Amino acid sequence: MGGRQHPVAEAALGADPVDPADADGAPWTRADALLAVGACTIDLLGYLVFTGEAGDHGASLTGFLLVTLSALPLLARRSRPVATLAGVLALQSAADLSAPASPHFGAALVVALYSVARARTTLETAAASVVTSVLTVLSQSHLRVPAWQAAVSAPVSALLVAGAGLAVARWQREVAANRKLLADRAVADERRRIARELHDIVAHHITTMQLMAGGARANLARPEVVRDALVTLESSGRLALREMRQLLDVLRAGDEPDTAPPSPQPGVEDLGRLVDESRVAGLPTDLSVHGTRRPLPPTVGLTVFRIVQEGLTNARKYAGPARARVRLTYGPDRVTVEVLDDGGLGPDGGPGEEHGPRGRTGVPTPDPSPSGGRVGYGLIGMRERVALHGGALRAGPRPAGGFAVVADLPLAPDETADAAVQHGTAAAR
Repeated sequence: MGGRQHPVAEAALGADPVDPADADGAPWTRADALLAVGACTIDLLGYLVFTGEAGDHGASLTGFLLVTLSALPLLARRSRPVATLAGVLALQSAADLSAPASPHFGAALVVALYSVARARTTLETAAASVVTSVLTVLSQSHLRVPAWQAAVSAPVSALLVAGAGLAVARWQREVAANRKLLADRAVADERRRIARELHDIVAHHITTMQLMAGGARANLARPEVVRDALVTLESSGRLALREMRQLLDVLRAGDEPDTAPPSPQPGVEDLGRLVDESRVAGLPTDLSVHGTRRPLPPTVGLTVFRIVQEGLTNARKYAGPARARVRLTYGPDRVTVEVLDDGGLGPDGGPGEEHGPRGRTGVPTPDPSPSGGRVGYGLIGMRERVALHGGALRAGPRPAGGFAVVADLPLAPDETADAAVQHGTAAAR
């Protein structure tokens, strides 16, 4: 089959595993040698039985030698399966011609034909089965007209062996294809996860930096305002770099030794920072927590953080003059996070005209910027994050105006307990 594979790969494909002790360039493996010895033993016992049943001549020394030699080609069954079958078939046919024997199908012949079926195409396997059947029938009948038992047994045996080999080969191909599909799917999922992280990091921090830079430019005559804007700008840039570095560290994990402990991922403890940044950026924002506060699993905490981050970023970009509210509610078996803004309220408190690309309905519409930037990945990323936890996300305009993002995330009892233990360990440190 064109050389040997790695031991793990062969074991995974259902082939005979390669012993690491034999992975030294030898043309066969220890498993091949044991298989040849086993087939030789079975064929020798069969030769004694079948020649004894055939008549008075019995077994011969020449027959013993030929049967023994017929197992030697099995050592090359992996690299040269067709040549192996030819050698086994020739030696066993010669052994059958040396002494009369009742119809049989040798173990070495079974292994050789099976190896051809595993390694070659269906057409080649069919041709090998036909040749094997014909030569076996002719040799066991001593080139005379065979009895019906001999004429039927050899073709049936060859058909069963070849069919089993082809079935196993097909199953191996399907397993390999499924494994490749799963690997490709895992890569695609990881790419989507990285894209979500990049979008959340870039969209939030770059939007904040843009607003702060614009505010500083518009208030050059007020140094204290400019100073606060520049401080926030510097802080946002530093956080963006830190989160990007964390993401890059994940991508190159294992390539380089860690020189410093990784920074913790953001979670619900960092919501206050998001609210403060939103206020400094010009969007009045309130944060309220309801229910008994408790540690959340890290992935759930990160999801809550990213949803609030994306919701506030969208509010700053699209809601115009507005107020925002972040509400975190702890339930017995779930946590709910809401990001609300009243950007659609008119001067009289009723529904008014939306500002920005969301339009009057509050539904995001494509950004008319010349750059043709993509819109909608933030909402798609939020839905994907929530779906990974088996939760539900609702995002859309509020009846009284504005926009609402509501995420409901279920919490498994064991995950909550593990989070509490981890939180206690971290606090103790």
